[in-house]
Amino acid sequence: MRLNDAVFGVLLLLFSAAMIAYTRTFPATLGQRFGPDLFPVLIGIGLAACGLGLVVRGVAGRREQPLVQLGEWARDRRNVANFALVLASLLFYILASDALGFIPTALAVLVLLLVRFGVGLLPALGIGAAATLVIHTIFARFLLVPLPWGLLEPVAW
Repeated sequence: MRLNDAVFGVLLLLFSAAMIAYTRTFPATLGQRFGPDLFPVLIGIGLAACGLGLVVRGVAGRREQPLVQLGEWARDRRNVANFALVLASLLFYILASDALGFIPTALAVLVLLLVRFGVGLLPALGIGAAATLVIHTIFARFLLVPLPWGLLEPVAW
């Protein structure tokens, strides 16, 4: 799939506007003219300028490059379903991980995707469990990322 530069430019403009709006909520530093929002705002202005440049270039070259040009993979329903399933899995993780916890949610997502992509159920369970525990260990123990425990709170280690 190919997207025109104008599409990426609009996305970059939206992102930079949201970033600048968010950084305006940073508290002011007493006794200083410049606060913690200065550099993120400058970066946001630079991103907005780049986004505007992409929009101009994309609109100028729209005759050669349509806004969206789908690749061969998008003509196959199975590929589109797989793509949608990955996006749905990410949304499921975002919505369910606090309640269920990282380990059950990640295990369910990995097993589902592995089975969908052609791995047998038993190997998918083993690979999913091993990958979930390795990822949890790396993030929780070494990188000190507080992953949600959810249902496993009583047995958290």
